Formats: sequence, C-alpha cells, structure tokens
Amino acid sequence: MKVIGADGVHIGTVDGMEEHRIKLTKQDSGQGSHRGHHHYIPMSLVAEVEGDTVRLSANSNVAVTFEEEADGGDPGHSA
Repeated sequence: MKVIGADGVHIGTVDGMEEHRIKLTKQDSGQGSHRGHHHYIPMSLVAEVEGDTVRLSANSNVAVTFEEEADGGDPGHSA
C-alpha cells in the first residue's frame, strides 16, 4: 500500500505494522543519514484507507516530521 499526505504527495510504501505505527519500506527512507533505515508513521495521522492507499491527515511536508527511525535515531522512538 502507498502512503500519501493530505496534499496527495507520496510519502512511502507500507512494509507492515508495528505497535500503533505504520512501518515504511527501507527504499522510502530518504537520503543521507536517513537512508537504509525503516521509518514509521503514527496511526494517529491516518485519515482514511481507500483501496491500496493510506491517506494521512497531514500534508507530506508535515507528516515526515513525525517519522521515527527504527534505530532510535529520533528522540521520540521507543524500541
């Protein structure tokens, strides 16, 4: 399933679910120090699921600020 922001911009692809978060595939992990890590989107940002698309309640530029890294690189992460 693809994950898009409220503005219709592609954010990532669902790799699975862990706890109350959507786990994105590593290929959608971005550049630099973010590359090669799984990122997570909180379920609280999900506005709706339609077909193979998860639409978030936040625009893409805001939603990516809520992402957490699997390696605990972000302060809000609890692994």
